[in-house]
Amino acid sequence: MLMAADTLSAKSEKTTNRATDTDRHVGTRIRERRIMLGLSQQQMADMIGVTYQQAHKYERGINRISAGRLYEIAQVLNVPVSYFYEGLNDAGVQDMNPRQRMCLELARNFAQIHNERHQEALSQLARALANDEQ
Repeated sequence: MLMAADTLSAKSEKTTNRATDTDRHVGTRIRERRIMLGLSQQQMADMIGVTYQQAHKYERGINRISAGRLYEIAQVLNVPVSYFYEGLNDAGVQDMNPRQRMCLELARNFAQIHNERHQEALSQLARALANDEQ
């Protein structure tokens, strides 16, 4: 009987840890997409009707997101709900490395350039620099 309780306890801990990892993964995907769109946490919070603190907790995986709220977030970020789960079965939740963070910031900054000529010039510069490296 004691072994059954130990097994159940271990199983519960494993399920809890997995859920936390899933929550962190979903939060990371929300954050990445928000940054790609050039939105601040406050802007996203306003768009989904929560406080800045709540949006921050969602992105950190501290608070779980209900199915309805995740649907709202997906609508605001213009992605299907499945987007948030992509890569979940990969090698686990990983923090962004500096290069990934730089790429996200580059995408965010690029999205904030409203002049199409400037966007095109920057795009051509990036292509030229990439070709120069090869």
